[in-house]
Amino acid sequence: MSNLSSPRNTEAPSAIAQIGRLERITLGERVHAELRELLMSGELAPGQKMSLRSVAETLGVSIMPVREAVARLISDQSLEVLPNRAVRVPLMTRSRFRELTTVRLAIEGFAVEEAASNHAKSDLAAMGRFEQQFLAEARSPDPHADRAVRANKELHFAVYRASGLPSLVGIIEGLWLKIGPVLNFDLKASPERMRTGGATEHHGRLVAAVRAGDRTAARQALVDDIQGAADFIESTGRLLD
Repeated sequence: MSNLSSPRNTEAPSAIAQIGRLERITLGERVHAELRELLMSGELAPGQKMSLRSVAETLGVSIMPVREAVARLISDQSLEVLPNRAVRVPLMTRSRFRELTTVRLAIEGFAVEEAASNHAKSDLAAMGRFEQQFLAEARSPDPHADRAVRANKELHFAVYRASGLPSLVGIIEGLWLKIGPVLNFDLKASPERMRTGGATEHHGRLVAAVRAGDRTAARQALVDDIQGAADFIESTGRLLD
């Protein structure tokens, strides 16, 4: 009897340990997803430092899953460690910004072309909802910049998801982890910039072109949106030489 029962006894702790590891992975993924969203939405600015303890307290988790999530973001250069061990959002050089803009025009331009051909009614509804959210902030006498940059991100990704190419959306997410914080220099420049910078017009043209199935017009609207923002960001002088 003792020989028969011993395998069951030795396997029980192993099963419990597996449950513990799954829980830690769940928390780490949650923190990673939250930080990714802040970066892609432009709610964290270049040069902004991040307190791991504050993140842990805000999300109601221990420091360990925060360290794990931050380590992942550091490994793909979405965050960086300073010599004093502080963690911050990387600064952006002019040459790096131009490189990312060129790649975005190619990849995101292709995504909106595919969206024009493959979108579903639910995709159009999502685009319209986020376009209206951005418009509401742009037209408000007291716009909320964080809501505007998040609506901008959600609108773009509603279009990209309409392409029906999840792998492509994943590639674009990687680009936005790098470029998202720099959008602070555009959409958060001033309430007037949000109203007159051209984003509302470009968004409207983009959504209309996708709805009409016009691949050429969709790409052009996106190019005008990205390039217009890029030109303004460079003009601010806030990129490193």
